[in-house]
Amino acid sequence: MSQKPLTYADAGVSIDTGNALVKAIGPLARSTARPGADAELGGFGGFFDLRAAGYSDPLLVAANDGVGTKLKLAIECGRPEGVGIDLVAMCANDLIVQGAEPLFFLDYYACGKLDNGVAASVVASIAEGCRRAGCALIGGETAEMPGMYAAGDYDLAGFCVGAVDRDKVLTGAEIAPNDVILGLASSGVHSNGFSLVRRIIEREAWKLEQPFPSEQGRSLAEALLEPTKIYVRALLPVVQQQQIKGLAHITGGGLLENIPRVLPNGCHAVIDANRWELPPLFTMLMVGGAISTDEMARTFNCGIGMAIIVAPELVGSVTSALEAAGETVFEIGRIDRGMRGCTVSGRAGSWNAPEDWSVSHNA
Repeated sequence: MSQKPLTYADAGVSIDTGNALVKAIGPLARSTARPGADAELGGFGGFFDLRAAGYSDPLLVAANDGVGTKLKLAIECGRPEGVGIDLVAMCANDLIVQGAEPLFFLDYYACGKLDNGVAASVVASIAEGCRRAGCALIGGETAEMPGMYAAGDYDLAGFCVGAVDRDKVLTGAEIAPNDVILGLASSGVHSNGFSLVRRIIEREAWKLEQPFPSEQGRSLAEALLEPTKIYVRALLPVVQQQQIKGLAHITGGGLLENIPRVLPNGCHAVIDANRWELPPLFTMLMVGGAISTDEMARTFNCGIGMAIIVAPELVGSVTSALEAAGETVFEIGRIDRGMRGCTVSGRAGSWNAPEDWSVSHNA
């Protein structure tokens, strides 16, 4: 008995659909072109010219990351248009904390069956993230893998490479007691803690399309899926002028665990949670999940997406420069002598805590 000849399409993979996607996203990549990269797609690899980017003695810095289970929430809500910004942000913000300028970005998009409308929307948001970070989208991979993903599911990963001149690397080595810690406001939950967020939503039976109480015209889904803030353009000038001693991107581990990563031995960060108001979305999560202040401080950014450590005499100039770049800046703490670590504390009523509280983490 003769059998029908099989094709790749019979196995669930359409080469034509993939080619159509590459053709459709070409203009998106070109929109991210910058000195050093022409951002054309289609070759086996992407080139970047460091000399054209203006570096004389550069070190390359690389970062890769994903979006976490925030992606699952975006899929469930049918809102793919912001997750690419999250993807770029998680990588680009990790580069700037080392003093590096993000130069180019590559993405990995994997699914069971390619939906070009969804994929193009995701790549469009990746391109938007690249424009916000000032880096070029020079390539990527789209993988259609039947049997690996449930219908409608997809996954994302991102890879970003940056550069910093050797004498301008941010190591945190010069951080000392009496230095001041500034905080840049986050745009929301960013891309960490969403397994807990989704657990709260499930347990409390929250409706994602219900209006979010503190913001007229926005749903809970829109508030939760607000893309991660990209801080590169605001921070890069003050970093290059060497006005900053250290930066900490507040991701998984929250304030407690991320700030100590940039501290030298003998320095302890003391954060005063009364210096900024816990945003309503975090209050809603804290109350809905009956989450302790300790758990909040080590799981979520709690409204602070980036911590900046500066010498006391530069607080005014750095704050003014960042505010002029559109950032909201809080003076949230200081560096004390002690074991390398972080303490976050507040007074009665702060963060809905029933009494004065303090949580610490030593690295």
